[in-house]
Amino acid sequence: MKKILYVSGIIVFLVLAYLIVLDLYPKNAGRFPFFALLFLGDLYLWNSVKAWINSKKRLIRYVLPALYWSPFVLLLALVGFSMVFTENDWNNTFKIYSFGFVFVFYASKLLPILFLVFADVIRLFRYINMKAASVKKGHSEKYEGQKITRAQFLQNIGLISGGILFSGLITGMFKWAYDFKIKRHLLSLSHLPKSFDGLKIVQISDIHLGSWAGEHQLKDAVNLINGLNPDLVFFTGDLVNYKTDEAFRFENILSKIQSKHGVFATLGNHDYGDYTRWHSVEAKMQNMTALFDFYKRMGWKLLRNENELIRQGEDSIAVIGVENWGDFSRFPKYGDIAKASVGTENAPVKLLLSHDPTHWEKIISQENPDIDITFAGHTHGFQFGIEIKNIKWSPAKYIYKHWAGLYENTSTTAKPQFLYVNRGLGNIGYPGRIGILPEITLFELKTA
Repeated sequence: MKKILYVSGIIVFLVLAYLIVLDLYPKNAGRFPFFALLFLGDLYLWNSVKAWINSKKRLIRYVLPALYWSPFVLLLALVGFSMVFTENDWNNTFKIYSFGFVFVFYASKLLPILFLVFADVIRLFRYINMKAASVKKGHSEKYEGQKITRAQFLQNIGLISGGILFSGLITGMFKWAYDFKIKRHLLSLSHLPKSFDGLKIVQISDIHLGSWAGEHQLKDAVNLINGLNPDLVFFTGDLVNYKTDEAFRFENILSKIQSKHGVFATLGNHDYGDYTRWHSVEAKMQNMTALFDFYKRMGWKLLRNENELIRQGEDSIAVIGVENWGDFSRFPKYGDIAKASVGTENAPVKLLLSHDPTHWEKIISQENPDIDITFAGHTHGFQFGIEIKNIKWSPAKYIYKHWAGLYENTSTTAKPQFLYVNRGLGNIGYPGRIGILPEITLFELKTA
């Protein structure tokens, strides 16, 4: 009976939690099954260690359970807080690092859970083999199993691996999140006018200003950008996480970015305010108006299915920007490349700013061979992975075909088409990075 009540209580809790998420954060409801699995894994791991904890001294019996369940309690508190107070009432640093620590603790439990599942599967097969052997012999044998218990297994393998991951995630929050890397690429374009030979373009993407606890790190990034002396600066979307007001305190810093021909930007999926609750349609529209005004005040040219010709002497090239277009159903499809390209028909080189790389894969590379280079972002490289010499891996590769770096399409065009997916300057969700570091990209265009 206790087990039935226990299981029933878990089911009721998960159903209520899903209904709350569906009401408060409908855009994130699709992620709920993942978090539900994390919670069930949490219970699974707890059931394996509680006997070991209960065998310890009284102080340990109180302290360890409190530490174990503290991320879950903090998560519940944060959800409750969000139901009472709007995002504007939150202290930004508290919000960033509280959610960050919840993520770190749960992520650190994953490896012990996986090792525990592996160990239990082995024990199950051994038990089945032992039973089969007993039946074959015609008598029963007591299955003793291995001397190593679950708790010992977790201590020796799971807790060590979880501790290593925990240390890495903490380092990723406080060090690697701001370890900006400059990536340099030399691209040859056969139709590039000689007057543009050596043109330097700096691309940044996915700043996510709502995830910056301080301002000095962003100042460091701006100093690096200006130190490259760019002719053009491209920003490929996701200025904020949820609302435009996240950007206001950084206006003076970002407005200091300098380039010969200006700063051009496009919108990302987070810039539309789709990931927060609004009291009215008018409030959401006012948020977008505030975003457009913010770009104007900074002097950045926001291209919303528009273009601008960059001139040097009698020559010109086209900078085209589309609104967000994502292949996945939960992302908006506002990008209109036909509309954005009007007036660029005679431009020998066309440079496109498009936030989501799936736009290049599904539309640009298939239907627009005149686009020479597409600059994208969006994936963040998952903020986690390995990039060492010839090794390049991230979980992002299982979601996006083009997830970080330079790609080329030579199969359907008379001239090569390039796509560059920037790894992002900021972060979202987990306020840190491991392996996939924040990026500032410098391109130098050469006449082939």
